[in-house]
Amino acid sequence: MKNTIKYVGLDVSKEKIAVAIADEGRDPARYHGAIAHTPDAVGRLIRKLKSPEVTLEVCYEAGPTGYDLYRWLTKMGISCTVIAPSRIPQRSGDAIKTDRRDAERLAQLHRAGELTGIHVPTPELEALRDLIRARENAREELHRARQHLVHFLLRHQIHTPEEMKKRWTKRYRLWLSTLTFEHTAQERVFTEMQQQLREVEERIKRLEEAMRKEAEICPYASVIKALQGLRGIALLTAMTLVVEIGNFERFRSPAQLMSYLGLVPRESSTGPKTRRGRLTKTGNASVRRALVESAWSYRYLPAVKGDLEKRLEGQSAHVQETSWKAQERLHKKYVQMVKRGKHRNLVIAAVGRELVGFIWCVAVKAEAGIA
Repeated sequence: MKNTIKYVGLDVSKEKIAVAIADEGRDPARYHGAIAHTPDAVGRLIRKLKSPEVTLEVCYEAGPTGYDLYRWLTKMGISCTVIAPSRIPQRSGDAIKTDRRDAERLAQLHRAGELTGIHVPTPELEALRDLIRARENAREELHRARQHLVHFLLRHQIHTPEEMKKRWTKRYRLWLSTLTFEHTAQERVFTEMQQQLREVEERIKRLEEAMRKEAEICPYASVIKALQGLRGIALLTAMTLVVEIGNFERFRSPAQLMSYLGLVPRESSTGPKTRRGRLTKTGNASVRRALVESAWSYRYLPAVKGDLEKRLEGQSAHVQETSWKAQERLHKKYVQMVKRGKHRNLVIAAVGRELVGFIWCVAVKAEAGIA
């Protein structure tokens, strides 16, 4: 008997999953119904749709419900693709959005091959990602808490002494402890703000300690260690790159990884004209931000000292050679672009883009067990 393919679109929410099916051909997708968002309900649906002569191709949008549905389906031997929501084609003038319509549209677009899938992390990688993002959230909370305290002082005309050039140093903290307020309520507010700062800082310390332990025992320890051999990439940046990108070998070249991270310029070409603009900024914003921060290190002359010297101890010859080559090439690029009058932010973006090439080279060899 002829084997047929059914394309199944799932619109997933917290409690329900809307199901639509598109058969081979050009017929519109048909709505199958809604099921509960549980493993048992998904299993019953698959058993109902699957048969020896039918192959199922399932897809759903990445979202807050995570990847459990993907793992339920793949465990049952079903091909499942998790779709990048930002890459789904949109029709202008379509002002009606329902779960049913979304499921039907997913099924039809999946049949047409118009959807872009994302890389689904392993459970171990997802656990590390949760740890990194928890630390990032704590850093954002710390920044907000500091801003609230500074603004509180500003409202009461309390200014940092002129001899203190930087905030949040030990000297600055000592000065904060000497402040008093006229009203008891304001004194209480100020005390609570300081306590909030201490609590967030302690949480960050605990998370960073957990990161250091995981970096030594996780399956990606060799890649994390190798990436730290590059200037500007310490533990946090190395772990962010690994957990957010996943498998570096899935990118055929550094250029493909640069495009994935949104570090290539926009292009609008027609006929003999080629116009390039700002960075596309598609892909993972956390990785892109970490790369740009790392790129600032290459404005200094090449050198192996301090923390970088410690991180290079015990590294392979390939990592050490690549690290030095990156310093020479990227510093030279930075100097040349600045001399041409380019804005420093644009220069750093260009340096960050080339840094991706060295990262890809180190990570791929580390994954292959060569580095």
